[in-house]
Order: sequence, then structure tokens, then C-alpha cells
Amino acid sequence: MSVDVQPYVFLRVVTGSRAFGLSTPESDEDRRGIYLPPATWHWSLTKPPEQVDSIIDGVDVIDWEIEKYLSQALKGNPTILETLWSPLLLFANELGEELVSLRRCFLSRRLIATYSGYSQNQFALMERKARSGEPFRVKHAMHLIRLLHSGIHAARTGEILVDVGEHRDELLAIRRGERTWDEVAARRAELDAEFRAAFDASTLPASPDTARVNEFLINARASAVRCP
Repeated sequence: MSVDVQPYVFLRVVTGSRAFGLSTPESDEDRRGIYLPPATWHWSLTKPPEQVDSIIDGVDVIDWEIEKYLSQALKGNPTILETLWSPLLLFANELGEELVSLRRCFLSRRLIATYSGYSQNQFALMERKARSGEPFRVKHAMHLIRLLHSGIHAARTGEILVDVGEHRDELLAIRRGERTWDEVAARRAELDAEFRAAFDASTLPASPDTARVNEFLINARASAVRCP
């Protein structure tokens, strides 16, 4: 289904290096959004796309359909959750503001799998390649370390840390290849231990507030019935 979803986007933010506080003069801008399609799109034989990739004003943009977005957010997907905590908000209507106000409903102890577990699995893959003599992907390694910093903050505060500017020097040094694999791996182990200790003491609930999020989705869908 090739459609223009822009009229139905209710929340748009900047993500990536600019939101992370890690941008350089060469950095691109990444924009992410969420859209609510008219009910008629669901009633037709072809359903609205779950994700739309487009270029707007020369900028790469990804927009998620509301249900797809909410289901991934409830699973604790870091890329998805970061949109609700991005310090660079471009647009939010009343529905978007309501969703942002509900952002803590998505946080739970599931984050230990999506943050620490994902980082651990990715580092294991990189470890095997590094030990076989292949150069490791420095940008990927940097973002895995960033993810651990964000996860530690979430466990301690119940908020997702997007702007990691306080760790900029460390992260960009990894990105520039100024840290050996052994140094990066040791830092990952150190942060992972800190992450797990923070989660042991965390007050995050065992599960996200699925009922409240579902209520939000139903109300949003009801409002879309009135859309042309």
C-alpha cells in the first residue's frame, strides 16, 4: 500500500546522533514519527503499512502505524522507546502529547532483556569475529555501550536517557576507533555489571501497563472513525 501518511502523523521527533548528543558536522538527521490512519484504511482490502520509510526535505524519515508502535514499545524496544524521550520534539498534537504523558506505562523489568540481553548477544557475535582477526564495527560497538548507559539510567530513574552527552568523549573515542577491542569489551562487562546491579535495586514493575496503553489505542482508533 503506497500512501502518504504525513497528514496522519501525530508525533514527530529527531532521533539518532543529534538527539543522543553525539552529532558531528558530518552527522545526518534522523526523524521518527507515529501515525494514526483513518478507520477506512482498516476497512479496505489493503491495510495501512506498519512502517513507512520516506525522504522529506532531504531527510530520512520512518513513521510507524500506531498499533505497531505501541506493541513494540510494550516489548521494551529501545529504538521505539527513545522516540518518547527524545529531547528534540518536532511536532505533537493532542494525541501525541497524551502518548508522551503515558510513556512510563511502557517501562518494566523487561528492559533487562532488551537492553542488557541485546547488548550481550551482539557483543558475543562481535567477539567471535574480533578473535578471528576481523575488525569490529566501531559504530555498532559505540551504540551498544550507549545502550547500556541508557539502561542503567532507566533502572535507576524510571526514565529513558536519550541525550548521552555526558558520555560523549568516551563514546566518540570508540566510534573513532581509538579503543581496542579488549578495552571496549572490558567496558561493556563493567557497564553490564552496573546495569544488573541497578536492576536488582530497581522499582520498575514486572510488566508494562498494557491495559492503559490498550485503552489509549482504542480511544485513538475511535477518533479515527471521524477522519476522512
